[in-house]
Amino acid sequence: MKAKYVILFFTLLGLTVTAAAQEQIAIPLSNPGEPGQFNISVVRGAINVSGHDGNEVIIRYDNGEERREEPDEVRNGLRRITNNAAGFEAWENNNTVEVSSVTPTKNIKFDVLVPRNFSLKLSLVNGDDMMIENVEGDMEINHVNGDVVLNNVSGSAVVNTVNGNITASFQSIARDKPMAFSNVNGDISITLPSNANLTAKMWSEWGEVYTDFDMEMRQEEGSRVNSGSGTYKVSVNNWINAEINGGGPEYLFKSLRGDIYIRKG
Repeated sequence: MKAKYVILFFTLLGLTVTAAAQEQIAIPLSNPGEPGQFNISVVRGAINVSGHDGNEVIIRYDNGEERREEPDEVRNGLRRITNNAAGFEAWENNNTVEVSSVTPTKNIKFDVLVPRNFSLKLSLVNGDDMMIENVEGDMEINHVNGDVVLNNVSGSAVVNTVNGNITASFQSIARDKPMAFSNVNGDISITLPSNANLTAKMWSEWGEVYTDFDMEMRQEEGSRVNSGSGTYKVSVNNWINAEINGGGPEYLFKSLRGDIYIRKG
């Protein structure tokens, strides 16, 4: 059965100045203790997610703004009763919790606690840096303007940001799952367990790649394409390919204007 929570931010009209205050809701799960997923997409604001030992998803939120209220404002003989409140909906269905219908023009900040064995799908356009910590699942994270930080996580991750650094520290990894980390402007710094088995595919147009892993480099020759007229075309790319600890699933590291660091944990 799907549980639905509709949340609105209201400003009391009796106050001269209304300060943003954090509220919270606790969403029970259909199958406590079992793996689940948390999904959220925000245009403006902040998203921070932490793993905890509880069996609920706790959503703490505020609209991040202060508004000056005039309780008796009258226009053309009519008294104002609206205040442009921001709101969102939260759904739970079979251990999947989704936050949707977030007011796109409002600056809403979310601090979320999820069980440690939850997977995440997070999206933010404009706002603060994103912080994810103490989570042990599959993570799909997209940010446009801001840094993404993964601290003390396990599992797998696909992380993309346009303008911002990506920093991730993995305690353990999913041995059979690929990962990807990409941005346009910013550095990428990934720390992996020293015994991680992977095949790294690395590229930076205007930066450098650094590592303290022992890598077995793989040379990829240009591809030869027959034109049908006795000539051929050779295409050469600048990707660096290497195996770590004998190779494994592909990990992609790609930056246009940043350095890439791949470190042992």
